[in-house]
Amino acid sequence: MTPQPPENQDKDAGRWSDLGRPPLNATALRRALVRPGALWTALDVVPATGSTNTDLAARAAKGEVDEGAVLVAEEQSAGRGRLNRSWSAPPRSGLFFSVYLTPRVPVQRWGWLPLLTGVATATALSRTAGIDTALKWPNDILVSCPGDADAAGPDGTPGTGERKVGGILAERAGSGVVIGIGLNVTLTAGELPVPTAGSLALAGARTTDRDPLLRAVLRSLEEWYATWQSAVGDPGASRLQETYAAGCATLGRSVRAELPGDTALTGEAVAIDADGRLVLATANGVRHPVGAGDIIHLRATASGPPGGDDSPEP
Repeated sequence: MTPQPPENQDKDAGRWSDLGRPPLNATALRRALVRPGALWTALDVVPATGSTNTDLAARAAKGEVDEGAVLVAEEQSAGRGRLNRSWSAPPRSGLFFSVYLTPRVPVQRWGWLPLLTGVATATALSRTAGIDTALKWPNDILVSCPGDADAAGPDGTPGTGERKVGGILAERAGSGVVIGIGLNVTLTAGELPVPTAGSLALAGARTTDRDPLLRAVLRSLEEWYATWQSAVGDPGASRLQETYAAGCATLGRSVRAELPGDTALTGEAVAIDADGRLVLATANGVRHPVGAGDIIHLRATASGPPGGDDSPEP
């Protein structure tokens, strides 16, 4: 092999300085996921962008993409969570991507899409990475970090070892919905944005190779989306409602829902209703359904799932 000139060596050193975080293989991902009859119709990987959700939503609004378009970024400079909360992560340290869907089910059932995406993602991570996952209503993905059972919760309460590893953001765009998924994969303890965050690596995942992880999540999402559409969006007939409830760490815990207008509702989270709302049972025995669009924060009032605002969402 001919030795490279010093200037080329410097360029390569900059590109490959973090050998533990190689770039995604866009060609291989397209070959595996974009095929006739599949949900995924296009897959692009960009080195960096502000927000994959913003970019894909803009393209959808102009009619430039079909259902099944996937946009992945190796790095985001303006990642957004719910209610426009911001976050950041080192390049290639996670999976930051958005998909465009045009559900052929009644619009009033589209609110289940973030919950469906949570179920699909958690299922894929459990199978592929071999880790315990849970869901924090309405849009967070949790993992159990070994040796972390005494970690403090978001309000100073004793923790349960659950850490937020990912988040989901759904937005209407064009004639459909853009769903963003962000997952912390190889973040170290020193790189975590908040004490309640985690990563697949810190949870002891058997693989942190982002290519198979991304394939697994998109395939799981394709399967759940097909099942849900076959049931015309019915969360009961598709078993989405019961599956989400079974994996929801919020249920059975006392929580405080902070609402617009400086109001709040405290009670035990007892169910996920047919509209995907969280049902709180208050001390006086009244049950109050709370929709994801109605809350500003959902906080644990005792030991419960983490609730930090730095969400890994596109």
